[in-house]
Amino acid sequence: MSHRQWDEVKYEVAVANRVLAETGLATGFRASLGHVSMRIPSDPDKFVVKGRGYAVDSLHSVRPEDMIVVDLNGEFVDGPVGSSQCFEVKMHSSIFQARPDVKSVTHVHPHFIVLATTLRQRLRPMNQEGVALVKDELPVWPHIKTVQNDVEGKEVAALLGDGKAVLLRGHGATTVGNSPEESVMTMLNLEEQAKMNYYALSAMGQDHPYIEDELIAEMTERTAIIDLPHFAKVLPAGWRPRVGGVWQYYTRVVQNDPSAAPEMNRPS
Repeated sequence: MSHRQWDEVKYEVAVANRVLAETGLATGFRASLGHVSMRIPSDPDKFVVKGRGYAVDSLHSVRPEDMIVVDLNGEFVDGPVGSSQCFEVKMHSSIFQARPDVKSVTHVHPHFIVLATTLRQRLRPMNQEGVALVKDELPVWPHIKTVQNDVEGKEVAALLGDGKAVLLRGHGATTVGNSPEESVMTMLNLEEQAKMNYYALSAMGQDHPYIEDELIAEMTERTAIIDLPHFAKVLPAGWRPRVGGVWQYYTRVVQNDPSAAPEMNRPS
């Protein structure tokens, strides 16, 4: 096993957890509520996740050395003295067991997602960003309690299925991806859709308009940028757009924010 890679993954996970705070997904009285995890590429039976038991348990200031290494049963493998796994570690471990393709899991309690699940409102497509996430009705775990054991973790994993997101009633959501960037950005887009749904519900009631399936299909069926003649003349063959500007911005902010104590130290 490569402990060098453990350190690299711990750094990525710490940055991702800070991004949850920086983007408003884990702030205010929810400043310590939420966690991002990442499977260790060289040791896929283990993953890194934010833990509990820190002197300052805030996502805004977590460090790589604060991160916990856990196995796929949710058992503690490595971490600071006095720390433990996050309370809902079984949600992460159960999803990683059920979905070998998943490399990262994010769980938070965003305001508008919590509100939508409590009001039993289906999230409808309301804007371009994240539109495919809510094209079909998302599954909801019908409990407000924390996910504490294997039975509950497996229930959440089963509801998630092969999707990207599962809602937790009055509790938030859990998203997955091929990287911390993907799982966190999916959560950001999901919360944006929930916010727009709330605005629409408040403005026009239950029968408010939303984006139709045929308009969503136009996005998935669109011509690749490289194949458009006005781009093909200037872009190299095989070029694909890098659209991670939001993630790049926030990761730079949290890595260089002097108010985030202590500083982030990248593995050397």
